Amino acid sequence: MSDNWDRVFRALAAEPRRQVIGSLVDTPADQAVILPESAKSDHISSSLEDLQVELYHSHLPLLAELEFVDWDTDPLVAVRGPKFAEVAAVFQAVHSSISDIPDSLVDGCHRLERERSAETDR
Repeated sequence: MSDNWDRVFRALAAEPRRQVIGSLVDTPADQAVILPESAKSDHISSSLEDLQVELYHSHLPLLAELEFVDWDTDPLVAVRGPKFAEVAAVFQAVHSSISDIPDSLVDGCHRLERERSAETDR
């Protein structure tokens, strides 16, 4: 069981991977996300070209090895992998608990900042 948790936290340990997972969570299960655009974040200083290289050589192979995504190169896209539900469940649990997350973990994360703002607007 702890190996499954380790895999999930390894996948979520880098911002580009969190962006890919978040984009897939927001996309219907049978659809792909276009990369590198879907992995771009205001907090990633890389150009789209540099991000594409990082995705291709590092982030997507790791997510595929963990079976959270499947991806293709022409065009560069990602879809949900066979174990996507594991990482999606943790990702969604964190985001649904936005009021309990310390500001130090929300500040600088565009998605969490947006969700916290929406929660305070309600």
